[in-house]
Amino acid sequence: MALEPGDSVPDVVAKNQHRDAVRPDFATPTVLYFYPKDDTPGCATEASQFEAEAERYEAYGVSVYGVSTDGVESHAAFAESEGLSFDLLADPDGNVAEAFGVELVDGHARRTTFVIAHNQVVGLYEGVRPDGHAKDVLRDLGEAGLLEG
Repeated sequence: MALEPGDSVPDVVAKNQHRDAVRPDFATPTVLYFYPKDDTPGCATEASQFEAEAERYEAYGVSVYGVSTDGVESHAAFAESEGLSFDLLADPDGNVAEAFGVELVDGHARRTTFVIAHNQVVGLYEGVRPDGHAKDVLRDLGEAGLLEG
């Protein structure tokens, strides 16, 4: 069962598409979105739309991370093909998904997004529809008063 609003978030470390070990700072507003697989139509739509909103997220002090069970090499190719500026975290063993309670189906994460602030889940989206999701999350962050600037 996925972590829910009010739950404390675990400390996680995963390699990004550049092979760097990344430990997201969940004390600050963060969007952590799980997606099934690199280079698939829905995942490309979701990633490219988060990228299209990346400057707005950054201007408001919100970090964005994509997570899937694909490896670093797959993430590197996907990030390059989609022109992504944010980190994609590789979770080939499913440890990050497990820590957040994200269900794996045939080894792939269910599309789930967590909005995190002050080391707690403040928003949860399950069964996400990729198209429009990045804008919806940004709008909801604003309505929750979590945007700086």
